[in-house]
Amino acid sequence: MASALTADLVRPSERREILAHLGRDAVSNLFLMDMAERVGSRALPGELRTELAVARRRGAIAGVAGLRPSVVLDAEVGADAIEALLPFFEALGVGLMKSGAAAVEELWARLRRRSPRRALLDRHETAYLVRPSELRPAPTPPGARLRPACELDLGPLVIAARESLREEGRPDPFAGDARGFRRWVRGRVGHARVVESHGRVVFAGYADVQRPEGWLLQGVYTWPDARGQGHAAAGVSALCREAFEAGADHVQLAVVEGNLTAERLYQRLGFEPFARLRTILFSDA
Repeated sequence: MASALTADLVRPSERREILAHLGRDAVSNLFLMDMAERVGSRALPGELRTELAVARRRGAIAGVAGLRPSVVLDAEVGADAIEALLPFFEALGVGLMKSGAAAVEELWARLRRRSPRRALLDRHETAYLVRPSELRPAPTPPGARLRPACELDLGPLVIAARESLREEGRPDPFAGDARGFRRWVRGRVGHARVVESHGRVVFAGYADVQRPEGWLLQGVYTWPDARGQGHAAAGVSALCREAFEAGADHVQLAVVEGNLTAERLYQRLGFEPFARLRTILFSDA
């Protein structure tokens, strides 16, 4: 009979051990590895302090989960580890979980049996990646230039972040805490890259995770009147080149299922699917 699992919050002193465990599948665990790196550090602007939990069997790691600012499950987590970690998930009144579809299905079913929860958003996504030898870069459109974002771009970046969430069917962040949302966007400016065309920003994208194991791109958005002109392809290409010049093994991103335009764009650049994800924005019922 297998011994019972124990679960506890991850301490900063365990960071190296946790990273080694997650690194066995660095592609699937990239975002969780970035969270683990920040355990014990000050919270990013506009976010909750990073918090992870670990399930163990006889001292050996059986599963790791991010709790705050997002619920993220490690690629090797099983039903027994999810059960051991369940009290930590139950303590979350609201949250956003995003991980492999099977693991989220297991957690969501158990969580709803134990305490009332409702999904404000429930969708599937496809995770894509590209490695240096596979990238098929796109040219920069005439009259456009790619550059790192700066503080002066905060206005356009707030618009892009708000509109991209709206297009994904997420609640309007301005309806909750507009000032806090602006603070959150400002805290990410250093990770943002923009395409400027004829004096205005027409594309924005973020390299939110920048690790040797890989870069994770999020918040990719092109202004509607600038779509179909090659700005997104050029912007993502530039982010990929920057990642590979920095020594990243790969670049990954996720596309909401049904967004065929985005899927075709990334496939033209050389991205290949590697996982099916499920994202649930939940709250107390």
